[in-house]
Amino acid sequence: MTWVSDHIGQILSYAWQHALLSGVPLLVGLVIALPLGWTARRYTRLYGVIIAVSGLLYTIPSLALFILMPLVLGTRILDAANVYVAMTIYTVALLVRTVADGLGAVPDATRQAATAMGFKGLRRFVRVELPLAVPVIAAGMRVAAVSNVSIVSVASLVGFPQLGFFLTEGYQRNFPLEVFVGIVGCLLLALLFDVAIRAGSWAATPWQRVRT
Repeated sequence: MTWVSDHIGQILSYAWQHALLSGVPLLVGLVIALPLGWTARRYTRLYGVIIAVSGLLYTIPSLALFILMPLVLGTRILDAANVYVAMTIYTVALLVRTVADGLGAVPDATRQAATAMGFKGLRRFVRVELPLAVPVIAAGMRVAAVSNVSIVSVASLVGFPQLGFFLTEGYQRNFPLEVFVGIVGCLLLALLFDVAIRAGSWAATPWQRVRT
């Protein structure tokens, strides 16, 4: 515990970096996945193509993608942009199907009723379909958040500082406490993301809190 108290500043700093590298791509990925998921659901001929391509993106090994990003983006190997872009790709890959399935779960009767009330196109999507799809999308975001926290740890292998640093350094130094700090830090961060997403879903779906 003396080691923990001596390095608490570094632990908190790396935890914040880890949160940014995991959380920012989660939000950006959701923004990108929403129109892609809507397109996949709206145009059935494109559904298979969009879902297949997004699924293939997730099969790219994370370490390989982190190394490839500087070549594609023209950035330095330790530039944070590499991790942000890579994690956004993984997030989109996970959320496109979730968004499409969430929108597909909205009953046709509800869509027809909304159309009859004057809600059409983008207005119907924003005011009716998207809110009803929130529980499904939130469930997918919880999975993506945990996945992001886990994958970001791999970035320590290319020298980018975050909680994964304690895993690699602790292993190299044969120092179990440091490894334990890295593992617990990742678990707590994933739990915080999960709680935040649950709270956001709860706030966005007030009708589910109405007791009959």
